[in-house]
Amino acid sequence: MLYIYITCFFILGLVMGSFYCVLGMRIPEKRGFILEHSQCDSCNHKLKFYEMIPVISYIVQEGKCRYCKEKIPLILPLVELSTGLLFAVSFFSFGFSLDFLLALFIISLFMIVLVSDLTYFIIPDSILLFFTLSFLFIQYFRVGLEQTFIHLLTGSFLFVLMYLIMCLGNKMFKKESLGGGDIKLLFLFGLVLDPLLGTISIFLGSLIALPISIILYMTYKENIIPFGPFLLLAFMLLYFSKITPQTILTFLGI
Repeated sequence: MLYIYITCFFILGLVMGSFYCVLGMRIPEKRGFILEHSQCDSCNHKLKFYEMIPVISYIVQEGKCRYCKEKIPLILPLVELSTGLLFAVSFFSFGFSLDFLLALFIISLFMIVLVSDLTYFIIPDSILLFFTLSFLFIQYFRVGLEQTFIHLLTGSFLFVLMYLIMCLGNKMFKKESLGGGDIKLLFLFGLVLDPLLGTISIFLGSLIALPISIILYMTYKENIIPFGPFLLLAFMLLYFSKITPQTILTFLGI
């Protein structure tokens, strides 16, 4: 039975990953995503249902539009497949629980921001607001009103901390070092993590981003990369690892 559930959530993740790509592409441009029909961004051909099957359609069409032969962005099947795998891993790790529900929302946030930030260098406020309310709602039933309020304070602390880091970065590099969306993300982290793990997520995200930044600069002379996906990847790693502040303090001998 376990493997049936895992398979079902994998398929659900594939479908939702396709939807998250639509959200990440359209919301920053203020385009509709409910009633508006999916179409090729190059030739505006309205896609048939068999042209939108997650991952499979991309493989069958060899990564190209069937009509204009323009390449389909590789990020689309990668997000679909990654979402499917992460949904399946989430169920395997948490089972049917509020922790599992929260994991699904964290994955959803990561995928939407990944597409949006990589494509437009933007993390829309509407996305952040939706997930803020979602996290608060889940946390209310997961940990209770008192702990949810404490998480609100943690989110405020991490927001201020990230803002101070941005101010320091702006002063050191004489230009904008972080986007407003990156700072707001830390508030969401605080709704789930405690202050220590939330702070660690900043440094872990920076650590993950560093080698990629070096490679991009040396290869393409690109010195601007979206930081939001790296922060969210660190956030996911900390949540899925189920690591606790006590474990970290014990490891540090404190």
